[in-house]
Amino acid sequence: MSRIGKQPIVIPQGVAVEIEGVEIKVKGPQGTLERKIHPRIEIKREDNQLLVSPRGNTKLDKSLYGLTRTLIANMVKGVTQGFEKTLEITGLGYRAQKKGETLVLNLGFSHPVEIAPPEGISFQVEGSTIKVLGTDKEKVGQVAADIRKLRKPEPYKGTGIKYQSEHIRRKQGKTMAK
Repeated sequence: MSRIGKQPIVIPQGVAVEIEGVEIKVKGPQGTLERKIHPRIEIKREDNQLLVSPRGNTKLDKSLYGLTRTLIANMVKGVTQGFEKTLEITGLGYRAQKKGETLVLNLGFSHPVEIAPPEGISFQVEGSTIKVLGTDKEKVGQVAADIRKLRKPEPYKGTGIKYQSEHIRRKQGKTMAK
């Protein structure tokens, strides 16, 4: 059995959880999230806790068990605290700015790149850092990855867009013969 799946999910005050068949809906101060759960997984509510358990004992049931518990825990955390990914822009002439809700990036192309935020996602720009904020962990990570994909970090000069905690392995480059 999954060690992660056995742990109960504590529901903080101000968060409402509705379980209707295979759908779970979590409402909190940051917003509302919905997700369909696999029918082989059972969710029980006891007081202010959610307990996840597999309906059977097959390999599929065991693999979905811990995953489902983590997805629900991320939903609860998202509607209470939210999620954030920080990106850093490095390079001469590379910059980011916000126009309304849209993120405008100048990355050395012949045109600026405009990114409209999907529903539930917002951007914050402070100098050369971009923060992607939202309640859904998957969406925040995907939008941050899409922004990074526009100009990946280059190993020789280190220019491009990288995650704040990411370490870029630098290459030496060519040397002149004497």
